[in-house]
Amino acid sequence: MGVTALLAAGAAARQAGQAAWLAVWAGAAVLASGLGALGILWKARKFQTPVLSQPGRKFVLSLSPPILAGAILTVVVYRMGAFSLLPGLWLLLYGAGVVTGGAFSVKVVPVMGLCFMLTGILALFCPPAWGNLLMASGFGGLHIIFGMLIAWRYGG
Repeated sequence: MGVTALLAAGAAARQAGQAAWLAVWAGAAVLASGLGALGILWKARKFQTPVLSQPGRKFVLSLSPPILAGAILTVVVYRMGAFSLLPGLWLLLYGAGVVTGGAFSVKVVPVMGLCFMLTGILALFCPPAWGNLLMASGFGGLHIIFGMLIAWRYGG
């Protein structure tokens, strides 16, 4: 997922308009979500655990409301033309979902969510030109760093 975000950041930085930038990041979000789902399926098979076990359902139910809110607010922000809000909004809401969903996971997952939230807050108060870099740092860097940490400490 993190590598997908780094590639998206590179592609989005080369887009001429804000709508094209949004399309690149939206496509990356769909791709990363699919990769995340495949990763969950792989891990469930590896540990011979049902995908929709009670902790899995709780994680999905906790993550989904902030993601849905982010999708709805993206449409509103797009219609308003306030594109510079999107990086902070996305990082903050994704982080909130990871914090709440992570309550049913290993202890490092909520910490990862808090890091996303802090990156989102930073993006909301930094110059708009920093948005793409902060998206790369958050969705790319944080996923890679915490993914490696989780794989090393918890086996995946």
